[in-house]
Amino acid sequence: MKASIAERIQAALLQENLNGWLFYSFHGSDPIAENILQLDHARLATRRCYYFVPAVGEPTRLVHAIESEMLNALPGKTKIYLPWQQLHSHMTDILTGSPRIALQYSPLNAIPYISRIDTGTIELIRSFGADVVSSADLVEIFEAVWTAEQVETHLYAAGHMRKSVDVTFGEFARRIRENIPATELDIRQFIWNQYEERDMTSSHRPIASINSHSADPHYQPDSDHNRSMNEGDFLPIDIWAKKRVAHSVDDDITWTGYNGRSVPDRHEGTFQIVKNGRDAVIGFVQQSYPGKTLAGWQVDDSARQSITQAGYGEWFLHRTGHSIHEEDQGNDANFDILEAQDTRQLMRDTSFSIEPGVYLKGQFGVRSEVNAYLAESKAVVTGKPIQTHVTPILSL
Repeated sequence: MKASIAERIQAALLQENLNGWLFYSFHGSDPIAENILQLDHARLATRRCYYFVPAVGEPTRLVHAIESEMLNALPGKTKIYLPWQQLHSHMTDILTGSPRIALQYSPLNAIPYISRIDTGTIELIRSFGADVVSSADLVEIFEAVWTAEQVETHLYAAGHMRKSVDVTFGEFARRIRENIPATELDIRQFIWNQYEERDMTSSHRPIASINSHSADPHYQPDSDHNRSMNEGDFLPIDIWAKKRVAHSVDDDITWTGYNGRSVPDRHEGTFQIVKNGRDAVIGFVQQSYPGKTLAGWQVDDSARQSITQAGYGEWFLHRTGHSIHEEDQGNDANFDILEAQDTRQLMRDTSFSIEPGVYLKGQFGVRSEVNAYLAESKAVVTGKPIQTHVTPILSL
């Protein structure tokens, strides 16, 4: 970790009125710590290790005797333990005089992305007299803010992802017209090939779901569940990928098509309800930012109100959006008042998905997803043009 990052952590601790930030990992249990401290994710680590950054003073590395050099890349002094009693003794010394300590902990597991520290470790730290505080707000600063270079990687991905949508729908229109068999797995593989051709990569395979399969928001086809595509089928695709360079950030979008020359009213009508919820969020954020402070739950509420007023609230089964960073689902505020009430505030130079959906079990599901970035003076929707109607695939 560079000294400038250590200084930034200490400045943030002082601003938040905290005495220190304790990073802890066991067998890679906290990827947030590894990311912020710029540690090697692949390095073998079999014992508990700790890194304490005080608001004022020198950081401390606490490591096991057989992995004594584990944290040597980080600035500070080293304390080495072997028996557990020695671990407790060193921890007492480290935390003395630091009553308010931040850890990757979320009260009542309200934000599971932050809940990386097990209950036993929380109990241990509290046994030394420390008050454990959630690091959620700190993590936003160090794990969600984009650099100028990352903005460029996102814009690269957004442009190529938009092109991939058009190419995918066009290809499968051709296959239908030429009577060439195509399945959900075929569509998924075709999109994956688009990633590779465009120098992009992804953490998981994309989602391609036909007809009633689309009523499952996270449906994944396999050898036993792999529907063939025919004329008259409804086809949403959920795709996410990023440029194949270090520290790039994702683009994550969902588009919906219908395999015909025109779209039935029930599909188009449901899409418009979802689109209105999506656009309610875009309008709410763009009108509020940067003048007003926004919490994640407030943004979700704007979409949920729109879809509920249209009579479809009970079929809106997930939050409205998630943070986007080097992981497709990052560690910034999520747009969530359903699965949790996310009270974290939206920050400048961060990004998120906007993706309300309606899922009619046994029939079909609709999601419309775009990405937005909070620039210095405005919220910017990327990957334009965004979808305004279900795409009639056979008209392409």
